[in-house]
Amino acid sequence: MKTAQRVLPIDLTRIDSELNSLELFVSKIIRIAAALTMTCSPLAGCMTASPKVYEGLASAGQLRPNPQDKSGRIPYKYHSTKNWQQYSKMIVDPVTVYNGRDSQFKDVTPKEKETLSRYMEKEFTQKLSQRFAIVNAPGPDTLRLHLTMTGAKITTPLLGPVSRLDMAGGVYNTIQAVRGQEGSMSGSISYAVEIYDAKTNRLLYAYVAKQYPNAMNVGATFSSLEASKVGIRKGADELLAEFK
Repeated sequence: MKTAQRVLPIDLTRIDSELNSLELFVSKIIRIAAALTMTCSPLAGCMTASPKVYEGLASAGQLRPNPQDKSGRIPYKYHSTKNWQQYSKMIVDPVTVYNGRDSQFKDVTPKEKETLSRYMEKEFTQKLSQRFAIVNAPGPDTLRLHLTMTGAKITTPLLGPVSRLDMAGGVYNTIQAVRGQEGSMSGSISYAVEIYDAKTNRLLYAYVAKQYPNAMNVGATFSSLEASKVGIRKGADELLAEFK
């Protein structure tokens, strides 16, 4: 004999009230995220400005707007007719720390600049050694890479991780991650790449770039320099891909 199951009454009024509360909550979060988006502008200091044609660069007169760049990370570029397959060796110059009046370092100490420049030289050298023999002397099949670190921003202590874990910051940074844009309170690195034929010293390729972690990369926010280092590694990967 089957026992009749008790059907609980549905309180439609309560459900409607809770749905309205949820809608108001979501609406509030969206408004907060929108406000944070406006607040976290380059002028407010949440993000650094886009890289520019730095007047002190050797390639400054040849750099032109890059119409293929949709992200704003490589806004200026120069390239001549080049055949990378004819080159098998590369000289990597020591990284130059740019000191021009139009540099874009934000609250970065001289010691931090030195740390980042050494890290940049090491990472680019290691990455490019997968494609080229790294040498010290010019030759007929040799390129010379000159890197100039033109700007950097360190991650804001404490606020970097919190801005990815709290509700409003999480929404904002999720939106930025989808867009491929810079997250709030996080570090970045700006630099110039200039590649020459080592024998003739003719400029073959140049660009200015800005790199940063994915906006939801929480791990890159716990150390003040880690986000900049992530950007350096991304930049080295992208340059290596140019030669493949």
